[in-house]
Amino acid sequence: MTALSTRDRAGAAAPTRPRAGQRAARLRESLVGWGFAAPNLVLMSLFLFVPIIWATILSFQETKGFGDPEWVGLDNYANLVTDPVFWQSLLNTVLFTVVTVPIELAGGLGLAVLLNSVLPARGLFRTAIVLPMVISGVASGMIAVIMFYESNGLVNKILQAIGLPSIGWQSEGTPAMISVIIAAIWLRLGFNMIIYLAGLQSISPELYEAARIDGASRWQQFRSVTVPLVGPSTFFLLIMNVIASFQVFDLIFVMTGGGPGNATSVLVTYAYRNGFQIREQGYGAAIGIVILIITLIFTYIQWKTSRTRDLAE
Repeated sequence: MTALSTRDRAGAAAPTRPRAGQRAARLRESLVGWGFAAPNLVLMSLFLFVPIIWATILSFQETKGFGDPEWVGLDNYANLVTDPVFWQSLLNTVLFTVVTVPIELAGGLGLAVLLNSVLPARGLFRTAIVLPMVISGVASGMIAVIMFYESNGLVNKILQAIGLPSIGWQSEGTPAMISVIIAAIWLRLGFNMIIYLAGLQSISPELYEAARIDGASRWQQFRSVTVPLVGPSTFFLLIMNVIASFQVFDLIFVMTGGGPGNATSVLVTYAYRNGFQIREQGYGAAIGIVILIITLIFTYIQWKTSRTRDLAE
């Protein structure tokens, strides 16, 4: 009886050993995973999450960076509603986005189709188009300033050479915005082209061959085969370009500083002006939180739509 009970207890205890071993193995795997993720999490916490939390707290205060801040609740956000410069900056941001994004998408797709074909020296052309991506925004802004400088810039010299009057790129509101839009499109075309090139190279050549057999012209192939099949790339670029347009700063800051007047002032430059020049840091933080909310909305749309497409597939 005693021997049987001992065997029963041993048999009952035996299955628990593999389970304990599995738990230990899973724990080791989890620790390894957290170990690899820890550096990124620490950096993201220090340079992303903590600043966002601090900016949120700051947006409910009134401070110039010196002395004790005063808690004002939602006053900074209430002031945004009645601030005409804020609404002008928001309108300028929307205008900048509405004009640049379609041109960037169409230009990127057109260049990708052209450079995906058999074109002499296409590697050289690809490099020239992508080159602005590796230059910092400040350096690119300085190049644009040289191009659009009002008194002796390259663009005005060309206009004078062909008998046209010079344009006040820095002294007139509409030309200033046009110059910023042209520079932004020049900077972003390379990124759009790369994403579209990746999408085009994933399209099976048999689809174009079948379209040619059916008598489709090049334009019909582009419209009925290329455009639908690069749809995921188009949607991704649409969201990324909209977010980048709402966060544009360095290019406008270097080229126009938001002027003349507030003709090229956008949300980020206006937030910078309040936070670091006027030193209304609470108000500047409130504008930054508005930009963050807009960015999160577009990011959520991208995530939700991509997730729905993946589940459908």
